[in-house]
Amino acid sequence: MSTPDAVPVSLAEIARIAGVGRAAVSNWRRRHDSFPTRIGGTDVSPQFSLAEVENWLRENGKLKDIDGRELLWPRFEALGSRDGSGLAVADAARRMRSPRKRSAHPGLPAEARELVEEAAKLGRKEGPRETFEFLLQRWLDTHVRQLSTTPPPLAALMTRIALAVRLAEGRGNGEKDGGGRGDGTGKTGELTVLDPACGTGHLPAAVAQEYDGPRVRVLACERDPALAALAGARLGFLEEEKPGFRSEIATADALRADPFAGTDVDIALCNPPFNERDWGYEELATDQRWTHGLPPRTEPELAWVQHLLSHLAPGGSAVVVLPPAVASRKAGRRIRGSLLRTGMLRAVVALPPGSAQPHSVSLQLWVLRSAPDGGSTLPPSQDALFVDATRFARPGARDPGPDWDALGAYVLSAVELLDQPDGTLPGSAVRVPLLDLLDDEVDVTPGRHTATGVEPSGRELTEGWRELQVSLEELTGQAGRLAGLAFDTGTPRTTVTVGDLVKAGALTLRAGQQPSESKASSGATEVPLLTVADLLMDGTPGGPVTANPAHTLAEEGDIVVAGVVRAYRAWVHEGPPVALGPQLFALRVDPDKLDAHFLAGCLRAPANGRQAGTHASSSSRVDIRRLQVLQLPLAEQAAHAEVFRRLRQFETLLAKADGLGRGLVSDAGDRIAAGGLIV
Repeated sequence: MSTPDAVPVSLAEIARIAGVGRAAVSNWRRRHDSFPTRIGGTDVSPQFSLAEVENWLRENGKLKDIDGRELLWPRFEALGSRDGSGLAVADAARRMRSPRKRSAHPGLPAEARELVEEAAKLGRKEGPRETFEFLLQRWLDTHVRQLSTTPPPLAALMTRIALAVRLAEGRGNGEKDGGGRGDGTGKTGELTVLDPACGTGHLPAAVAQEYDGPRVRVLACERDPALAALAGARLGFLEEEKPGFRSEIATADALRADPFAGTDVDIALCNPPFNERDWGYEELATDQRWTHGLPPRTEPELAWVQHLLSHLAPGGSAVVVLPPAVASRKAGRRIRGSLLRTGMLRAVVALPPGSAQPHSVSLQLWVLRSAPDGGSTLPPSQDALFVDATRFARPGARDPGPDWDALGAYVLSAVELLDQPDGTLPGSAVRVPLLDLLDDEVDVTPGRHTATGVEPSGRELTEGWRELQVSLEELTGQAGRLAGLAFDTGTPRTTVTVGDLVKAGALTLRAGQQPSESKASSGATEVPLLTVADLLMDGTPGGPVTANPAHTLAEEGDIVVAGVVRAYRAWVHEGPPVALGPQLFALRVDPDKLDAHFLAGCLRAPANGRQAGTHASSSSRVDIRRLQVLQLPLAEQAAHAEVFRRLRQFETLLAKADGLGRGLVSDAGDRIAAGGLIV
C-alpha cells in the first residue's frame, strides 16, 4: 500500500503497526542508525514519517504479519479535524458494503475521498465489518475527550433491563416480555426501539445483539452529523447481517425538533448529554411533552426523561443513564414526585464508578415504564425499587470499568422482581413505599434508601460478636506466645545486601514490567497482572495479560517485593503464577543457601524499606539491591522463619479483629440510634 510521506506517526503508533511494545521501538531507534529521523513533535513525543517507518520495518524484517488497517488509520488521523475523519470513516463503510454507492458527503476533500476508496478496497479484502469497527474504535480513542459513548457492556445491560420490565402488548394481564425471548411485540410482531441521542450507535447495536425476536425497528436521532453518519454505518452492517433488523437515523436535535413526534415505541434507551443549559428551555416552555412539569433550565436531564416517556406505548419501558445529582437536586423535586406518583419511575440503579464517562462518578440508571392499557391486571405501583450496585467497582484494576458479568447478573436479579412484591430481593436492593419517598426532598438516590434496607438482624449481630470473641481469643494466644520471645540487644549481627546475595548466586532478582500492547494470539495462556495500584487497594490482581517470556512471573515460593515507599512490603507468593507490573520484583532463592520465608521476613522489616528508600516523596522508589538481610546459617534461618510466620499470623488476626470490631460498632450504633435497643 502506498502511503503519503507527510503522514506523521508516534512511537506508540509504530509499536501498534509492528505488533510490539513501545519500549522495543525506543530500543530500535537507539540501536539502529538507519531508523527514520524525526519529522515533528517533541523530544518527549517525537513523530516520524509513516512511509519511512513502513520501509524501515520491511527492510529490517520487523513487518511480517502486519494488519493493513494499522497502516491505514494514521492517514485518517492526518486528515486533521474530528468531523472530517469521522465522515470519511462513515463514507468508507458505505463503499465497503456497496462499491457502487455514491459518497454521502460530497464535500469531503480530494485527499479524504482517495483515502475512502483505499479503505473500501482494504475492507472488502480483510472484512468490511471488521475494518469499519477497527477504524471507528481508533477514531473514538483519538477523540475520547470530546465524546461521551456508552460502553457496550452497559448498553447490553440497559437493553436487558428494558426488555425485562416491559409489559408486552397483547399478552394479557400485564405479562412481561421475558427478556427478549419470543416476539412479545403485539399486533405488528415488531419491536420498536427509540434512541434520541444515539451517538455512534452503541445502544441500538446492543438491541440487535440482545433481542431474540424476529423483527426490530430502531428509530435513532443524533444532532452531530459525524456521529450520526458513523451510527448509520454501524447499523447498516447490522441490517445486512440480521434480516429482521431495520433502522432509521435522523440528524436532528431531538428535544428542539423531534423527527419522530407522535410515534410510539416499545422500549426507549438513552445516554443523553449532561449538564447542558442551552437545551431549549425558552422555546419549549409550552411543549406538550412536559406532562410532569416544565423542566427547570438547570435540569435538562429531566427534559430527556419526559421526552422518552412521551414516546412510550402503553406498558413500554425506558432506561436512561443520568448523573447522580438528578436524583436529589432541589430544582427537580416536583417532577421527580410526579414521576413517582404516576408510577412512571419504577426503579433507580446506582452504577459503580467507571461504568461510563465521567468515570469518576457513580452514574445511575432510571428505569421508567408507561401505564399499561386497560386490559392489565397489575395493580398501581405503591413503591419504587432502589438498587445500589456500587460495590461491583474494580478500583486499581488494569482494565477500567466494573465487573460487568457480576454487575449484570446482580442488577437483573433485582429488576426482574420489580412486579413481584413477595419476591426476595438481593442485598443492597430495597423497595421503598411512595409515602416514604414523597417528602420535602423527593430524593431517589439509591444509597440513601438501601443503607437502611440491609441492616443486620439481632441474630446476625450476636453471631458477629461471637466471631469477634473467637478472633480475640486467638489473638490473645498468639500474643502470649510472641511475648515469650527473647531478644539479644548487645551482640551486633552482620548483614548482607540483596545485591551481594545476587552476585553470590544465592538468589535471582527480576523486575516487573509494563505489559506489552501487542494483541494476544488465539489460545494464548493468560495470567493475572499484579500492580502497585492493586496493592494500594485490596491486593487482588487486575485483568489478565498474555503470558510470554517478556513478562516477569512470580511463581509459588518466590518472594515478591514492592519497590515503592507508599506500598512497601514483601511476601512469599503462594498459588498460581502472577505477572508483575512496574516497581514490583520477584526474588527466587537457592534453597541450599537461603530460606524463602526468612528472606521475606528480613525484607519486610519497616526499617529496611526506610533505609533503602529515597524519601523524596510517598511515591519514591526503594532500591531493592540495598535491602539488608541478616547473615545466618541455614539452620538458624529456619528458626527465624518460624517466628516471622507467627508475626504474620498475628498481623492477619489483628486486621481481621479490627475489621470485625469496626463493623459491629457501626451496625450496632445504627440499630440503637434507630430505636432498636430493648432496655
